[in-house]
Amino acid sequence: MKLSATTASEAAHAAPSASSYPTAGLLRACHPLPAAVVTGLTAALAIAVGGRGLPGGALTVGAVAAGQLSIGWCNDRADMNRDRAARRRDKPLVTGETLPGVVAGAAIAALAVCVVLSVACGPVAGCVHTAGVAAAWWYNLHLKRTALSWLPYALAFALLPAFVTLALPGGPWPPLWLMAAAGLLGTGAHFVNVLPDIDHDLRTGVHGLPQRLGRRRSVCVAALLVLASSLVLLVGPDGPVTRQGWAVLTVTVLLCALALLRPVRDADARLPFLATMGIAAADAAHLVLLTAAVV
Repeated sequence: MKLSATTASEAAHAAPSASSYPTAGLLRACHPLPAAVVTGLTAALAIAVGGRGLPGGALTVGAVAAGQLSIGWCNDRADMNRDRAARRRDKPLVTGETLPGVVAGAAIAALAVCVVLSVACGPVAGCVHTAGVAAAWWYNLHLKRTALSWLPYALAFALLPAFVTLALPGGPWPPLWLMAAAGLLGTGAHFVNVLPDIDHDLRTGVHGLPQRLGRRRSVCVAALLVLASSLVLLVGPDGPVTRQGWAVLTVTVLLCALALLRPVRDADARLPFLATMGIAAADAAHLVLLTAAVV
């Protein structure tokens, strides 16, 4: 689906509240929680590696924030017709809190800002981050409905620590094991992220890999992917395993067991979802600590 300006028929579906609360609706349409998580992870990585000072770090974080906004708005605009068919009252484009043309314009503007800020971090860093954002847009516009739905997550998350380090003086690449761990973590996040919406997705024609596997198998895959990420972070660095590494692995194994052993019978089975998110959080913290140590 292409992003386009508001048509007369689209405007007819919008509620009057779109003109009353345009900013609130637009903010809700950007997927604020995932955007904040990825931007926060980037800020933690930038602080951990240092080397650029406050202005340089702010530029890196700003580029990622703009990219995340563009991805969220692109996603809601691309899914608008399916969300309307499913009567998703949690979606601003369904409730009329904002208009399709406004969301499309915001997505394109945020993408332009993202490219400018990314390139300002350095040509190689800019290309790397732009590639990651492009992969996310590719997911929104096509791949989320295919068995390759996991691929953009793997690529974009693997490139995130590379963008942070390439923006440093000298532009060093992070170790391959660090990028692999980030990619595994991102792929696991994909399987976790779709768990609450699998039934809705299947009804509206979205057949990504998690939807094809089903909720129970997706929980297992997500848990195993983030466990694999933890193991890579444990054995990847040179030297003995740190106490933090063993602690993260212990937490990961316990939460992984909780996620895998808990039956997943319906959409309200939240414990496996929360357990896998806990693994991802511990994994992300370990990723930040190791990035600071190896760069």
